[in-house]
Amino acid sequence: WDLRAGVAMIIAGLIATGETYITNVEYIERGYEDIIGKIARLGAVIEKVDGM
Repeated sequence: WDLRAGVAMIIAGLIATGETYITNVEYIERGYEDIIGKIARLGAVIEKVDGM
C-alpha cells in the first residue's frame, strides 16, 4: 500500500461534498502518527468508525 495515496484519499474526502468513508485505514495509521487527530485539529470533521 502506498501511504501517500491513502492520505490523498483522505484529502479528497475532505474537499468532497457529503460524507466520505475510507476503509483499511490501518495502513494509513501505520505510516502517520495520529493522522486523524492532526487533521481534526486543523478543523476538519473526521472520525474513525470501527466495524465498517
